[in-house]
Amino acid sequence: MDNKEVVIYVSDNSLPCKKLVTHLDKWNVSYKEKNVTNNRAYMKDLQEQGIFGTPATFIEGQEHAILGFQEKNINHALGIGDDFIN
Repeated sequence: MDNKEVVIYVSDNSLPCKKLVTHLDKWNVSYKEKNVTNNRAYMKDLQEQGIFGTPATFIEGQEHAILGFQEKNINHALGIGDDFIN
């Protein structure tokens, strides 16, 4: 797996956000977490990009954020999972 920069925007009490964090931790993916519940400036950053919900995953080299917990898309963007040879 390439060491791509990963930034995730999450919010408290969100099951998809918890699933995303658990998934990235399972694969030992390094990421920067920005919690919009604890820092409203992070939500403003997202809204300026036309994104109004969490989780939102930004992966270096990807043109757009991956919205929600889309496991297959995240795996593909990071080159992880059963379908990929590291």
